[in-house]
Amino acid sequence: MADKTNAARILDRLRIPYELVEYTVDPDNLAADHVAEELNEPIEHVFKTLVLHGDRNGYLVCVVAGNREVDLKKAAKASGNKKVEMIPMKDLLPLTGYIRGGCTSIGMKKHFPTFISEEALEFPFIYVSAGKRGLQIKLSPQDLLKAADAEAADIATEPA
Repeated sequence: MADKTNAARILDRLRIPYELVEYTVDPDNLAADHVAEELNEPIEHVFKTLVLHGDRNGYLVCVVAGNREVDLKKAAKASGNKKVEMIPMKDLLPLTGYIRGGCTSIGMKKHFPTFISEEALEFPFIYVSAGKRGLQIKLSPQDLLKAADAEAADIATEPA
């Protein structure tokens, strides 16, 4: 079994039940659909963690299903910003402590307002990154809300 990540240790400390699930990483394809395929799970159960920057309130984190995208207008509204944009990839590691394909809303270097797409609540469990490539955490969406100190919000849209 893989070494416990910081996110897994935080879940342990909060006494939140979860399962660590390993998968084969394709460095050329870090997309959620590849992860879902590797896990043999529907894409709507595999959630990706995205970091954005708002014009009023600074950084925020959005967690959306792998088959969806963040709706920038909805994310701005949920976070009290006028507009938000994705951060440049080069800023991800210094800001969060995580790399692309291994970013999770649990245990970032600093806590940012976190919004989990409300459609996550339709499922008994979802998958999110455990904080490193090749490892996912399977847990209930309600437990993710608690662990990430997040709120559920209408922030997702169909891909264009």
